[in-house]
Amino acid sequence: MGSDLNQCNFIGRAGRDPETRFSASGMEVTNFSLAVGYKYKELESTEWINVVCFGRLASLVSQYVQKGKQLFVSGRMQTDKWQDKSGNDRYTTKIIADKVQFLGSSDKPEAYKVRNDGPPAEDPEEIPF
Repeated sequence: MGSDLNQCNFIGRAGRDPETRFSASGMEVTNFSLAVGYKYKELESTEWINVVCFGRLASLVSQYVQKGKQLFVSGRMQTDKWQDKSGNDRYTTKIIADKVQFLGSSDKPEAYKVRNDGPPAEDPEEIPF
């Protein structure tokens, strides 16, 4: 597995304001969606990317990201498997962000390029949602 690469990069707009919670160990965890447009000839669509941030990055994202802000997000893709109330297997794919950069103008430029400083929680039980 040493030569594998799990790295995703997106430019899009925050689809909603971030939601922040804390893990059982007290680590800050912030989620938001990123709307990423796609156009091929006359076909246009939008992909909705679920983004999760941890630690200091989570704190800064929760403080500065607002719905509609244009962002560059870089991280790794993770798919979680879970069961619904009927016992059917369901899957949720998300990006565990390690970098978020604001694009466009802002009054707080020092907060716009930040990297995650904490290890992402590998255990789904660690995250309270």
